[in-house]
Amino acid sequence: MGLSFPGQERARQMGELRRGNQHWNVLLETEPDATLGTVRGRIHFVGMDRHRVTSWIFMEWQEREVQERFAEFSAAELWQFLEALPD
Repeated sequence: MGLSFPGQERARQMGELRRGNQHWNVLLETEPDATLGTVRGRIHFVGMDRHRVTSWIFMEWQEREVQERFAEFSAAELWQFLEALPD
């Protein structure tokens, strides 16, 4: 997959983004938030030698609900997230 990153053990491969010669693996990391009794999630974009990550943008009661919310994003919206993140 390329680079390893903190949180990778909690991340699930959700797909790929390809545009021209750009290729990114898209992973969804989830983590329980014990203080609130919820599950939070963030998106990782991993290229061969690059890694970009969103902040914790999901918060739901269960991991399945975080995955469902992620699935609502189109590829175009994921590209917008990726392009807005710093290198």
